[in-house]
Amino acid sequence: MPLKSGRKAVSDNIGEIMRSYRKTGKIGTSTPKSPRDAIRQAIAISFTKARIPKKLREGGVMRDVSRIVKKKDGKNPVKIY
Repeated sequence: MPLKSGRKAVSDNIGEIMRSYRKTGKIGTSTPKSPRDAIRQAIAISFTKARIPKKLREGGVMRDVSRIVKKKDGKNPVKIY
């Protein structure tokens, strides 16, 4: 079954890849050494398919497009869009 795209489909894609791995012992054309490597590879593939940025994959937090700047008097930060 082809993988779905979109952020909500990440979990479904990981499950689909892992079912395929348990059945055949392969993920696509690669053969991971251990189930742990297979899980890591499945996560990477599903994040890539969902087009999730690398910063979020590594557990980082994406910032707003806006910047927070302090006023000249040093009080009350202001958002600039």
